[in-house]
Amino acid sequence: MGDVNTSGGQVCSAVGQAIATPVPDAVPPVPVLAGYSGTPLPRKLGIKPGSVVRLVRAPIGFEATLGDLPEGARVRRRGEERDLTIWFVRRISELQRSIAVMAGRVTTDKLWIAWPKKTSALAVDVSATKVRAAGLAHGLVDFKVCAVDQDWSGLCFARRRRG
Repeated sequence: MGDVNTSGGQVCSAVGQAIATPVPDAVPPVPVLAGYSGTPLPRKLGIKPGSVVRLVRAPIGFEATLGDLPEGARVRRRGEERDLTIWFVRRISELQRSIAVMAGRVTTDKLWIAWPKKTSALAVDVSATKVRAAGLAHGLVDFKVCAVDQDWSGLCFARRRRG
C-alpha cells in the first residue's frame, strides 16, 4: 500500500476545497419513494369513478384520510353493496376470528386488509406475513401492498381465479 496522508490540516483543506468547488451540472439524486408518496390514497387503493367503497372497523374520520374521491365514488360503513372493502384489523385474534366471513364475501370485488404498522402506537401483533397467510388460506391472493397512512399498511386481495 502506498502512503496515505491523513494529517488533519490537509484533510480539512481538501474537504473545504471540495465544498467550495461545486460540480457543474450536478443532478441531485431522486428519492427512492419519489412519486409514490405523492400518489393520492384513492388511486393507491384502486378506487375508480363510481366505485362503492365499504369500510369495516375503520378509524373514526378515515373518510377524511381518503381525501378527494374519483367522480361518483362513495364510501359506506354499512351495507352489502361494494366494489372494494377496506377492513382494518387491530389484532391477530380479530383477523383469525373474521377472515372466513370477510374472505367469503369476496367475489369479483377487492378486499384490502389493513393492519397497524410496526412503527405505529396502534401496533400489537399483526404483520404482513400473518395477513397474507390468512388470506391465502381462505382462497384469496394478494397482489398489491400499500402504505395507507402513517399508522396503517394494507394488502389487497382478490378471489383466486379458477382454471
